[in-house]
Amino acid sequence: MSITTIAFPNSELRNRVIARIPAHQRANVDLVVFSDAERSAKLSRDDVDVVILPYLNSGPTIELLDELPNLRLVITQTTGYDPVAHLPERGIQVATASGVHTGGTAELAVALTLASLRGIDDAVRSQVSRVWEHQRYRSLQDRRVMIIGVGEIGSAIADRFDPFEVQLTRVASTAREDERGKIHGVDELPELLPHTEVVVLITPLNEGTHRLVDEKFLSLLPDNALIVNVARGKVVDTDALVAELATGRLHAALDVTDPEPLPRNHALWGTPNTLITPHVGGDTSAFEPRVVKILAEQVRRINDGEQPVNLIKA
Repeated sequence: MSITTIAFPNSELRNRVIARIPAHQRANVDLVVFSDAERSAKLSRDDVDVVILPYLNSGPTIELLDELPNLRLVITQTTGYDPVAHLPERGIQVATASGVHTGGTAELAVALTLASLRGIDDAVRSQVSRVWEHQRYRSLQDRRVMIIGVGEIGSAIADRFDPFEVQLTRVASTAREDERGKIHGVDELPELLPHTEVVVLITPLNEGTHRLVDEKFLSLLPDNALIVNVARGKVVDTDALVAELATGRLHAALDVTDPEPLPRNHALWGTPNTLITPHVGGDTSAFEPRVVKILAEQVRRINDGEQPVNLIKA
């Protein structure tokens, strides 16, 4: 991979990465800031070989990618890459930040599950109202939990559920076995869902998972089942979820929504038994040091003519 120019989304990130790399391990590449590159008389868009996308609000940058004729590689700061999944078909490689968000997202999946089951959201509202309202909530212990998605984050979530003595079922696109045991295929969901009390979504967003959680999926869940989404908002049919939640039959704890950000007047805000966080799963104090580390490794590899890590397959 012959690359000479790597464009960062901002100077702060660029400088932090430079601070981690000895000069000789970046001597063969120019590390620029993309916004500066657009305005610079010395550096045209023709010179940009690699773009590192912003962590948040990457849409405007993605819209500019078509204007970079020599673009060879796009690097995300996220694990998911659905907004740029089409690029490999055009000969542009994509490398993700797989591993950077694993711990934070797994933490939040368990936190949302516990908060919803144990009524922490109710307690916060009661505290604001200064009302002492004792009632019995469900424990995570002994719950029948399903994780849909068995990648790195899905495995980390499963690890964190182990001490809670849950009955765990794992589901992926196809059935198989691994070191942890049986993995069910999505074709088995109609048989599995009626016996599931908590569903944790951590599957990638693709054609097979777009609106996987639809009206039929939700209807198969037993009363009081909990949907926890730390994947992508579009894995869930929002209209179907709102309709089901409005009846009070199911519960939801959502870190991602469709649309996102969720508009102030959206019906999902007002549904009962619903806990919403603003897509903060991987955005923790652990994020920045880990993303700087992996970006420094990418720069070093590119400088030395090696393949970047976490390349997705076309």
